[in-house]
Amino acid sequence: MSVFIIAEAGVNHNGDIDTAIRLINVAAEAGADAVKFQTIRTDTLVIKTAPKAQYQTKNTHAGESQREMLKKLELTASEHRTLISHCKNRGIVFLSTPFDIESINLLNELGIETFKIPSGEITNLPYLRKVGSLKKQIILSTGMSDIGEIETALNVLVRSGTMREKIVVLHCNTQYPTPYKDVNLLAMVTIRDALKIAVGYSDHTLGIEIPIAAVAMGAVVIEKHFTLDRSMKGPDHEASLEPGELAEMVHAVRNVSVALGDGLKRPMESESENIIVVRKSIVAAKKIKKGEFFTEDNITSKRPALGLSPMLWDHILGRQALHDYEEDDLVQLAPI
Repeated sequence: MSVFIIAEAGVNHNGDIDTAIRLINVAAEAGADAVKFQTIRTDTLVIKTAPKAQYQTKNTHAGESQREMLKKLELTASEHRTLISHCKNRGIVFLSTPFDIESINLLNELGIETFKIPSGEITNLPYLRKVGSLKKQIILSTGMSDIGEIETALNVLVRSGTMREKIVVLHCNTQYPTPYKDVNLLAMVTIRDALKIAVGYSDHTLGIEIPIAAVAMGAVVIEKHFTLDRSMKGPDHEASLEPGELAEMVHAVRNVSVALGDGLKRPMESESENIIVVRKSIVAAKKIKKGEFFTEDNITSKRPALGLSPMLWDHILGRQALHDYEEDDLVQLAPI
């Protein structure tokens, strides 16, 4: 199973294009498939008095509003083009989450082929209709949602023009960091089975074990925040991976993805040589004279598997030996 790994830079560039470029380099060197930013037009996203989330207040200036915080994190259209060009040079997919209609239009004009819908927009009908009408690949985050809201959003996207097969739904918890007790990873499986849709996981926990577990449970997309340094100021740095941790997560996810295999139980190529070594054959437990009958007392099973399988045990008992046997000689099948 191939897993698409999104290294979520988000707003961890702190509004600085050079930092954003460094984040792209980190994501590419870690082996991620895509690096994702956030496309924000503050004036069309929040009202002037909009409060910040608790984790945002904790990690930014307490006295500033959400609007003031977001204004510092905007990227211009020109900066988007610079980042897209750098991603092409580094061989990694550029993605960005639009948070308003204007941002959707910008990303579409820039030729973005996959649209990531953030959890906060899952109940925004005009927004969903706009993204759905583009008929692009869609990744839908579902933090704070119940199964009914997810189903409704999917129906809007499909009715607006996007084929269901082009949508992946990400299970998510929007708290930064997410407590392990609130991850509820089994809900990802519920979404997949109930809605018959491809699923993935957007992770905001500390560490890397939960995304790895999600892959083992069937996630086809993994999204994880990363930063250059967790001690940097900004709303999302504290719950993000540092460069070495991101590389470790990507490596582990790739290993788990390969290890899942195709589900068909059979001897694998790497173990085929062990069959003869560790399985057993029916052999003489002691000296047996020609004409004697094979019994529980004079035969046994021992390694290697160069003779008759012990699964033929009942078929051998009661037959006569066609020749003399020394202890440990392979028993040969003889007619009654």
